[in-house]
Amino acid sequence: MNAAYRWFVGLIDPFAVADGPPPQRLWPFVRWALSGSEKAIALTLAVTFIAGLSELVAASFTGWIIDSTASGANAGFWVPFWPLILFGLIFFLVVRPILFAADAGVTSILLGPHLFPLVLSRLNRHTLGHSMRYFENDFAGRISQKALQTSRALTDVVTEVADVGIYSLAVFGGSLLLMASIDTRLLLIFVVWGGLYVVALRYFIPRVKRRSAARAGARTQVTGQIVDTLSNVAAVKLFAHNTFEDRATLRELEIFRAKALDFGVLSSGFRMVLMTLGGMLPLFSILGALYLWTTGTATPGDIAMTAMVSTRLSQLTNRIGRVAISIFTNLGEIQDGIDTLAPAHEITDRPDAAQSASGPGGIQFDGIRFAYGGKVTALKEFSLTIRAGEKIGLVGASGAGKSTIVSLLLRLYEVEQGRILLDGTDIRDLTQEALRQRISVVRQETSMFNRSALDNIRYGRPDATDEEVFDAARRASAHDFILTLQDHTGRSGYSARLGERGVKLSGGQRQRIALARAILKDAPVLVLDEATSALDSEVEAEIQAALAQVMQGKTVIAIAHRLSTIAQMDRIIVLEQGRIAEMGSHTELLTKKGLYARFWNRQSGGFLGAQDAAE
Repeated sequence: MNAAYRWFVGLIDPFAVADGPPPQRLWPFVRWALSGSEKAIALTLAVTFIAGLSELVAASFTGWIIDSTASGANAGFWVPFWPLILFGLIFFLVVRPILFAADAGVTSILLGPHLFPLVLSRLNRHTLGHSMRYFENDFAGRISQKALQTSRALTDVVTEVADVGIYSLAVFGGSLLLMASIDTRLLLIFVVWGGLYVVALRYFIPRVKRRSAARAGARTQVTGQIVDTLSNVAAVKLFAHNTFEDRATLRELEIFRAKALDFGVLSSGFRMVLMTLGGMLPLFSILGALYLWTTGTATPGDIAMTAMVSTRLSQLTNRIGRVAISIFTNLGEIQDGIDTLAPAHEITDRPDAAQSASGPGGIQFDGIRFAYGGKVTALKEFSLTIRAGEKIGLVGASGAGKSTIVSLLLRLYEVEQGRILLDGTDIRDLTQEALRQRISVVRQETSMFNRSALDNIRYGRPDATDEEVFDAARRASAHDFILTLQDHTGRSGYSARLGERGVKLSGGQRQRIALARAILKDAPVLVLDEATSALDSEVEAEIQAALAQVMQGKTVIAIAHRLSTIAQMDRIIVLEQGRIAEMGSHTELLTKKGLYARFWNRQSGGFLGAQDAAE
């Protein structure tokens, strides 16, 4: 029994990787998302179809009983009816319960718990591969909502098609055979009714699908608005903008309400048409069977069987109507999700890209031009060679191109012209993971997960031991304050959760954990993007001493507005409007009395205007 159960639930691997990227058309996308589950779905459809046919056996049983009683005088209970009684006991108490238990099992045990993680894991995997531009152009809450919505909708479509669609098809198809066995004129009634039903579906379904997609899009806009507000709730409170944000949410809700009303009006009309059709079938089929009885063509059992079958189909009509609306509502939501989630990746690995890299960390920027896909150029013919183990600082006004250089090195964006080499290899000849494994980064805006302090630091190297994590925290001056942490569930120290985006930590604490993470990663290239900007002077002095040790033997690129933090670098690169304006050591650049000297004097001797006046 256990082996059979394991085989049964193992028909779908809920975490199997799909072949290639998701298609951007509906049915190819459905095949992509469900690939690997075909056997399970086929089994489900077969079981459901057989369960549907069993309804016709139940209706026929009633007809057989009535005809048997009408065919002769009362001769007792058991003797004339024992075959029907035995059949009824076996069918209704054994066969039918097993069939419907199997029908419930394939949908609630095999499909439901497996299809949702199968689809969601594939969508999530594809979403993670998008470039930074993709995430900058949308809300994180909206993207996650789309992934969940699409996965749920596709799971519901499959289970509803199997549970109701195939079941109803079996009942309708079997009904045609039963009616044909009585009289072809009865069959004609069912065929005409079926034609009218198809016409109604063809009229309403495309409209339901379009309005459903519009409603789904409006709903996710509401989600995005609320998530955006709550993600920035500190700013909302500091600027006293509760009312402003409430109005913004109400505007999105009003759009959703209008789309939902359009959908509701259409679905109500659809239900009325289906109910009318549902009433027509039993009325005309029973009257037709009655007419055939008056002509001697049909038996009383045929009338009873026709009544049961047509009434069952009429009841199914209402259910089919609800499910049809649900299915095509879900298809609209799937299409809406495809539009958001399935676009091709902007940055992809070459088929022959290396899965790993080695080397001391020499970097070369060769003729880089980059404009973020627009007209304003962030970098213009930028060329720079950084020797392995060399430590450089990047200086310049906001928008000069400092962060762009780092983003391109990490392939968060693709260079538009030129190339970047890491240890002599074009970074496009490495997989993105292989490239980023060679670079440790501490950014001005630190990324914290709502996980424990231990997990956040260990993110730099997941196989690190606890002692290695503790050592990295000590070197980043984070160990002592981590020991004092406590979350709302009572977990403390390294086990304490840090809250969403590290909200429970100060800016300096977040950066020290980010530094510990980079120290633990121990990559040959270290990027510091304003790594000590949120620290007070005393803590900064501690971390600068730690960084001096960490930077030994590594290639370092440090971005800083606080020039004292990079004064000891081997070279300082001064950027202006995407080009290198000056380059040299701290002493050399001060001697030149150029742009760097102006920056330095501003920070050490007052405002620029005062310095200009002194000159």
